[in-house]
Amino acid sequence: MFKVFLSLFLSLTNFNSNKTIDIKNTSNNKWYVVNDNVMGGLSKGNISYINNTLIFKGRISLENNGGFSSIKKYPKNILVNKNNKIVLTVKGDGKTYYLRVKSKINDYYTYTIPFKTTNNWQIITLKLADFYPTFRGRKLNMDNFNKTTVQEIGFLIGNKKNEEFKIEISEILIN
Repeated sequence: MFKVFLSLFLSLTNFNSNKTIDIKNTSNNKWYVVNDNVMGGLSKGNISYINNTLIFKGRISLENNGGFSSIKKYPKNILVNKNNKIVLTVKGDGKTYYLRVKSKINDYYTYTIPFKTTNNWQIITLKLADFYPTFRGRKLNMDNFNKTTVQEIGFLIGNKKNEEFKIEISEILIN
């Protein structure tokens, strides 16, 4: 009887409902920009908003061993499973970006997956089970995402090129 109750409880909880990540930059849930200057690089990235759309843009520089720019946010503890998908509504610049998540804020590694953008609005669906663990750009010998929470989400560009970049993000949905 307990197993039946537990199964019913889990089916009614957040595990099966859509969760929208608030893209707004609020004082108690803001986006943080992390550029390669944390390692001596010279890349620049910043965020702005137009009509409820987050715009992440800047310039990647390979000088001083640089080469990346990223943004991250710490949403409230989001309950997930490996069967969930993250659905992005984005307009890019034809470049490849990486979506990154952490199950726990204090994990030293992130789970990441690349996605290619176009110059048009697109809906991109990414399976959490396809996110692989990385640390400082290197793939780790660990299993793909199989956790029960997401406590950090972010975007990174680092294509080993000196280049301008711009991605517009209007929605991030976990379902």
